Amino acid sequence: MRVVLSLLLGLAAAAAWSEDVEQGEELYLKHCATCHGIEATGQGPMAGVLVIKPVDLTKLEQGGIFPVERVAKRIDGRDALVSHGSPMPVYGHFFEGKDVSIKTHSGQPLMTSQPIVDLMAYLRTLQAQ
Repeated sequence: MRVVLSLLLGLAAAAAWSEDVEQGEELYLKHCATCHGIEATGQGPMAGVLVIKPVDLTKLEQGGIFPVERVAKRIDGRDALVSHGSPMPVYGHFFEGKDVSIKTHSGQPLMTSQPIVDLMAYLRTLQAQ
């Protein structure tokens, strides 16, 4: 019985930390596409009025490595951007949620929120081949 319970708890924890690409896409379209564009190439309708032009989010991955820590910290405001006039995103409260621990490329744990994990999962699907 103890083994079954441990297995079920482990599966529940894994499910809680899973990525939801569809939810990430919804978040992207609602909060990011205005500046970064529908195709995430940095050509959104607001791009022209920003002090610093939005980056092409389809080119985040370098050498097959998606920069999890850098992207998470940009989204949650720990690595603020001048072009937003405040920590990014201006929609910060929309990216709050259940705290989860994810691993960076180096294997270090990084605390972030489930919405940011979902958004990064979507951004990974956009990376240029």
